Amino acid sequence: MITVLEVIKRTTEFLAGKGVEGARLNAEHLLGHGLGLGRMQLYLQFERPLTEAELEAIRPLVRRRGLHEPLQYIMGEVEFSGLKLKVDRRALIPRPETEYLLERVLKQLAEPPQTILDLGTGTGAIALVLAARYPTATITGIDASTEALALAAENATHTGMAGRVEWMTSDWYAALAPDRRFDLIVGNPPYLSEGEVAESKPEVKNFEPVGALTPGGNGLAALELIIAGAPARLSPGGLLALETGIAQHEVLHGWVAAAGLAGFESLPDLTGRPRYIFARTAG
Repeated sequence: MITVLEVIKRTTEFLAGKGVEGARLNAEHLLGHGLGLGRMQLYLQFERPLTEAELEAIRPLVRRRGLHEPLQYIMGEVEFSGLKLKVDRRALIPRPETEYLLERVLKQLAEPPQTILDLGTGTGAIALVLAARYPTATITGIDASTEALALAAENATHTGMAGRVEWMTSDWYAALAPDRRFDLIVGNPPYLSEGEVAESKPEVKNFEPVGALTPGGNGLAALELIIAGAPARLSPGGLLALETGIAQHEVLHGWVAAAGLAGFESLPDLTGRPRYIFARTAG
């Protein structure tokens, strides 16, 4: 019979041969997931022989990762700003860059916002983190994908926040009532160019929803629409906070100025690259 450690070694070799980055760590996560064990529990059982039934549970997971399906989709969940969220191919996998966007937003807000709009909510990650932080706020999460919104609603239930967020199918602001205004508009809209998607890792371009990655062309279309429409949707003194591409800020600054928004800020991500833009309406 084959032991836990031997399966980890063989899986590591298989994944490395398929060009999977971090093959050993991936092998440990997959084996732990297949056996229902955390990594520390796994380490304590290295010499334990595996049954054929256990191996049968692990093999399809390893095959999927060998095809470069994202580890998060295979495991079915990801931790995001303290919340455990369901993830699958219906929506983009929440990333550390977006967690850092939320950290930046929370530092910017002197007073708790009463009305919040999450643009392109996907898994619901941003909306649900803000719902947990601001329990009295009215929060709306919009997405053009009904499949993504179904996942967001599942995550609201999964995190114990069912009913806290209004989920709405909308092409950005289109489905909102004309008089709806928000203290905070935040989002991670698609901003990659078509060329950047084509050059991305197989985990990204072959598995994540393309509409959540790029609006097409040079990647700027969604950001242009969001910025142009923001003044009519923000309350006085309201904050617009967006995750963006790292080479787009000169253009975005011009659009912010043209829209009549003030206080433009270009802020870096954890690697020091310009990743976020912040702007406000007059108070």
